[in-house]
Amino acid sequence: MAVSLLAMLFDILPVLVIATVSALVWNFFFIPPIFTFHVGTGGDTLMLIMYFVVALINAVLMSRIRRVEKIARDKKEKENTIKLYSTIFNSLSHELKTPISTVIAAADTLALNLYKLSDETKEELISEIEKAGIRLKDQVENLLNMSRIESGLIKIQPDWCDLSELINHVVANLGNKKSQVIIFDIEKNLPLFKLDNVLIEIVIENIFRNAITYTPEGSEIKIKVSKKRDNCIIEISDNGPGFPKNEIKYVFEKFYRLRNTATGGTGLGLSIAKGFTEAHGGKIALENIPSGGAKFTISIPAESTSLIISGE
Repeated sequence: MAVSLLAMLFDILPVLVIATVSALVWNFFFIPPIFTFHVGTGGDTLMLIMYFVVALINAVLMSRIRRVEKIARDKKEKENTIKLYSTIFNSLSHELKTPISTVIAAADTLALNLYKLSDETKEELISEIEKAGIRLKDQVENLLNMSRIESGLIKIQPDWCDLSELINHVVANLGNKKSQVIIFDIEKNLPLFKLDNVLIEIVIENIFRNAITYTPEGSEIKIKVSKKRDNCIIEISDNGPGFPKNEIKYVFEKFYRLRNTATGGTGLGLSIAKGFTEAHGGKIALENIPSGGAKFTISIPAESTSLIISGE
């Protein structure tokens, strides 16, 4: 048993040494005369040799099993890597190509017809360039954030965070991207929490973007922040169509996009939100609301201060 267990951890040479030592130990403690390395009878000699052979065969077989498992594991990882790169390529070939084409087309039109275009047309073209530039920026930021998660290089830098101010900043940054009604529900006497402000802002912004993307114009998006025991709880809900039940378990996977939706995107936003939440030691969950819509719940263990903020 000892040889089998050690064979799971070490290469063949150390295991062969262990098998030899185990045979000597067997001889020393169990083969008469005990407490010596002398073998008394031919039968005992044969038994010792058989034990040694069995131990060696066991060691070799376990080593080969480990080698086969490693080859299978490496093959699986290679397949997953190829699949990941293929997904990235397919996603980026569309998501980056579209805004780049928009910028080039609008810039060419302005350059060739600068004095022929009306002021209104110029403003429209400039607006298209701005939107495409923001879209490119968002996609690049998502890829950089995902690379941080995949590489394990995320280092939390906690500082006192005013979530009310942070959420208002997120909504302000969304600007004219939103056509929904944002409702705040900040718990009264809410303290400051010690969180990584930058990462938490990305988490909240990505969930907001998802809600804005997949809910009709005029829908309500509600965000509630509260403290429960030693946890900071952030709930973001909407009254949109919700998620298909059979797809909820996949929404936090990299590059996953809901089926039968015409909306673009790399499918990284929710995966990044999950990664940055877990980097804080927290959890994020998604559920459909019985009355309609979806709700994301973020729970993060966080130190809080006695400094009080008035609710809104």
